[in-house]
Amino acid sequence: MQNVKDTDKQYVADTYARFDLEITSGKGSLLYDDKGNEYIDLGTGIAVNTFGVSDSEWVNAVTEQLGKFQHTSNLYYSSPSAALAKLLCEKTGAKKVFFGNSGAEANECMIKVARKWAQDTKGKGDYNIVTLKNSFHGRTVTTLKATGQDVFHHDFGPFPEGFLYAEPNDLESVKELVKENRCAAVMMELVQGEGGVIALDRDFVLGVEALCKSENILLMIDEVQTGNGRCGELYAYMNYGIKPDVLSTAKGLGGGLPIGAALLFDKVEKTLGKGSHGSTFGGNPISCAGAVNVISRITDDVLLGVRERSRYVFSELSCAKGIKSVSGMGLMIGIETEADVNAVLGECMARGVLPIKAKNKLRLLPALNIPMELLERAVKVIKEVAAELA
Repeated sequence: MQNVKDTDKQYVADTYARFDLEITSGKGSLLYDDKGNEYIDLGTGIAVNTFGVSDSEWVNAVTEQLGKFQHTSNLYYSSPSAALAKLLCEKTGAKKVFFGNSGAEANECMIKVARKWAQDTKGKGDYNIVTLKNSFHGRTVTTLKATGQDVFHHDFGPFPEGFLYAEPNDLESVKELVKENRCAAVMMELVQGEGGVIALDRDFVLGVEALCKSENILLMIDEVQTGNGRCGELYAYMNYGIKPDVLSTAKGLGGGLPIGAALLFDKVEKTLGKGSHGSTFGGNPISCAGAVNVISRITDDVLLGVRERSRYVFSELSCAKGIKSVSGMGLMIGIETEADVNAVLGECMARGVLPIKAKNKLRLLPALNIPMELLERAVKVIKEVAAELA
């Protein structure tokens, strides 16, 4: 561990506050460190390892593609990219898909689509995009500006203009911005992950959808973290009964490989043309092979299991000693504790459970298929620690 730690500190950019823990292997929802200690994984690489670590079916799908070719660029056709796009469109009703490498790139694509669509159909001045305060949309210069948190708006300016911030769950706040400014779209997460794992109210979301239709602007849903089964449906918007015009997703899509996607629905199906956008690694066949495996396995039974596990966590932790509140949706859960979250997190790690955090909350993002026995053990530890440190 010390050699790895020293090497990391010497050569890796100092942008991460790492835990004092080196992961060396894992299987399913169990991880192991360099000393052989076992941990129950409740973070899945920040909602990335959809079916856990070293999932056999996923490994086989990726390995099979590795044996064929690893990359060709978008100058040529490849089966994994086409198959994944077809699968995503069939399951969502989207018409086209653009592939990138990350959630930030998927969100950049959404923003470009909104502005080009508005320019094509409304006018060059209709470029503003309304996002929500407390949101998080990525770490590029543009997606930082789209993020509705002032803390991210330092150090890297000047930022692109054209982003307006409304109060979450306050429809009048959104209406005011849309009616007083020339807008292209509203862009929002349905569960604000980095903002504290807070789900938006159903009436607010339905109201925003109706507003977008009446004002002829796009409804864009950021499902980078909420998507791919995480919230109990394939995509979180399905829990609300709405239909987006553009949807971004990443993280759990690839099951552990970097990939992002922007799904384009009817209104913007033809907005992007040849040469209007691109990505060298977008649609990489290995990442797409992993994603085809993931999406094809998120069945109704898997989603039912997500909802059942979610109900268990909420029922066990809501009103438990030392716990102030439990928020979120599906297996994207935030836990506000009476004790300092860092102390709770550290003690959970010491007892073999690895949650992560979002602001002042523990954040749980376990594998969709985490065995109930492991989930029960992990929840028991969280309850014990929260009570003892309260």
